[in-house]
Amino acid sequence: MRNILVLVRKEFLQIFRNRQLLPFMTVLPVVQVILLTFAANYEIKNLRLGIWDLDQSTSSSQLIHKFTGANFFQKTDLINNQKKADDLLMRDAIDLVLVIPKDFEKNIKIQNSPPAVQFQINALNNSKAGIVQNYASAITQDFMSDVRGNANTSASPKIIPVTNFWYNPTLNYKTIMLPGIVAEVMTLIIILICALNVVREREIGTIEQLNVTPLKKHEFILGKLIPFWFIGHFIFWAGIALGRLIFHIPMVGSLGLLELFLAVFLFVPLGIGLFISTAVETQQQALFTSFFFIILFILMCGLFTPVETMPDWAQWVNQLNPLKYFVEVNRLILLKGSGIAEIYPFILKMFVYGIGINALAIWRFKKTS
Repeated sequence: MRNILVLVRKEFLQIFRNRQLLPFMTVLPVVQVILLTFAANYEIKNLRLGIWDLDQSTSSSQLIHKFTGANFFQKTDLINNQKKADDLLMRDAIDLVLVIPKDFEKNIKIQNSPPAVQFQINALNNSKAGIVQNYASAITQDFMSDVRGNANTSASPKIIPVTNFWYNPTLNYKTIMLPGIVAEVMTLIIILICALNVVREREIGTIEQLNVTPLKKHEFILGKLIPFWFIGHFIFWAGIALGRLIFHIPMVGSLGLLELFLAVFLFVPLGIGLFISTAVETQQQALFTSFFFIILFILMCGLFTPVETMPDWAQWVNQLNPLKYFVEVNRLILLKGSGIAEIYPFILKMFVYGIGINALAIWRFKKTS
């Protein structure tokens, strides 16, 4: 035990003396959490709207006003032929062309002949195109509800759906993005610094001095991992505190339960970083290998793309993605208020994962050159 404590003290001294590494673990995570939370925005506003009004009626003007009065669209062009519409869409100068056909107002007044409008959507970005379609359809349906209500007040009673959004009632994108971004930043930094630490000592030759000491392999590994385990805690809770102070992120569940999961989870990225350090020879190789796994973890963790929409084989591969579990647990505890009954399966998976990856790293680690 004394050997481990001595090595831990040596690691902390080495970390605080490294003027390049210290800002990477303190200042940069804070900047990343703030900037990424603002930048990773699910809200799409100021969509460029082109209008092609073939009816030129009062009703068509009201529909146009409905579109331009919404926060999502801004009128940029009046279109009078298909060639101009095609040209604007081709140049990516417009997101939606609203085509109002002739006899639009006339058809509104005919119950058996519902009016039709056409949406020509720029689908270069398919996610954005889907959101544009949803916005446009919702505005059109709202317009038709107003028209029908004014035209026939004595009609039979209507069923009016009432929507209640649970866990994020204001649909604030920052509420769902920040917990995931904090998890991503912390995991990225822990894997990187753990992978680079051992390789750096190998490159500068100080690891040879440790190799000739009576330190056992498990003592050496624990002495390397424990300081970064504490650093991971600092990064995570600093990010959560920032989220609370700046973005007013709700914290519905138990922070003690979140700490329990974090304590177990951290051994997984630490083990991955350590395993990478045993498989490479230089810091450059460690950096590239770490980023290979980090990019896969981030893109498949479910923060930007729902895991359920991935192919079956990708979902199976994603079972090895530790970040997927952390993003999910963060949301379950902070936003939903889930308890130990819902969280313990994730803790168990991370416990087994941590033991497995660290055992593999220890097996690969050699105290001889």
